[in-house]
Amino acid sequence: MSVLEVNNVSIRYMTGDFKDIGLKEYVMRKLKGEYQIAEFWADKNISFTLDKGDMLGIIGTNGAGKSTLLKAVSGIMEPTKGRVKREGSIAALLELASGFDGDLTVRENAYLRGAMLGYTRRFMDEKYDEIIGFAELEDFQDRPFKQLSSGMKSRLAFSIASLVQPDILILDEVLSVGDGAFRKKSESKMREIIAGGAATILVSHSIGQVRELCNKVLWLDKGRQIGLSEEVDMACDLYQQYLNKEIGLADVKLI
Repeated sequence: MSVLEVNNVSIRYMTGDFKDIGLKEYVMRKLKGEYQIAEFWADKNISFTLDKGDMLGIIGTNGAGKSTLLKAVSGIMEPTKGRVKREGSIAALLELASGFDGDLTVRENAYLRGAMLGYTRRFMDEKYDEIIGFAELEDFQDRPFKQLSSGMKSRLAFSIASLVQPDILILDEVLSVGDGAFRKKSESKMREIIAGGAATILVSHSIGQVRELCNKVLWLDKGRQIGLSEEVDMACDLYQQYLNKEIGLADVKLI
């Protein structure tokens, strides 16, 4: 049974000079026909379906439209065209280190992030020690958050966000947080969630992670869907050859 269906999703950004010129000048330019506006399609006609237990790896160079697509899938933004159909709960681990208050303590920020994710105070009270232990921040609980390294901040965010067992899990470069030991621990945690039946989307620049964890691959380039395949090794091989400039996009044949 499908838990996620993405049907011909396209996302358009409109750009213009309204922010820089102000309302009066905007009206004058509109009346004179001199107002300049442009559109940019971050994603164009993207389609895929995920069942329980599927893990889709999305690959593509910077600017391919990967993160924008994740925002549409997670419900942060609405597609300009097309449709996203979700079944069950969804957890999105995007921009892990954002949304914290640097002047609050680690403890206070843990509760703040939990509230932002919809966790109750009682739930956070019960899980707090587990969160701090997993993030390996026992000695930093009462320090200002701004004193943490970027890796520590990401570890705390990952620890909080991975507490629940969602039906759909979205990961944007989060398995690269922390040192090697923590990456192994976070990968193990993700495997546990996936084994529980979650349909998962992983965006990663690590081809090795995609090979090891995913059973489907979606390749994007400048917002276009180059291919969708269950032949993960073949797709990753082609992508690596493309990165090495051994082949062009016209040579890629993925179904």
